[in-house]
Amino acid sequence: MSRAFVREQDADYLEDLPERPVSEHRNDVTEAGLAQIEAALAAASEAYSQARTAGDREALAAAGRDLRYWTARRATARVVPAPVGVSEVRFGSLVTIMRDDGREQTFRIVGEDEADPSRGSISHVSPLARAMFGKRVGDVVRAGSGEAEIIRIQ
Repeated sequence: MSRAFVREQDADYLEDLPERPVSEHRNDVTEAGLAQIEAALAAASEAYSQARTAGDREALAAAGRDLRYWTARRATARVVPAPVGVSEVRFGSLVTIMRDDGREQTFRIVGEDEADPSRGSISHVSPLARAMFGKRVGDVVRAGSGEAEIIRIQ
């Protein structure tokens, strides 16, 4: 878009993008999660440099916001070692559940920034993860509007 068609108040808005919300929960991460945060921080830093060099105020505002977010997430990241035992659900566990409708699902419990349910990982602060913490194979937990039995912990 040509800068000639941007109103002055629009340009001010670009510089004042709302901050990305930072979770109030403890920033527990797996080792892979820490690597993802560090990669995102490096990418944000690079994008900020490129936007600054190009004099692109819109890109600079967006990259600055991302850089602040990932800097905060890196500063508060706490690597939680992988669970040693599989007797109960913990951060980092790979848990298989059988929902009351017969569906079997497997999730790894990870940090908020690395969670991606479509790829089999859920945040440690999600209701399902919270319901499963400390539970064992055979225990039944609340899962959405129904229930699920924990059938495997790895």
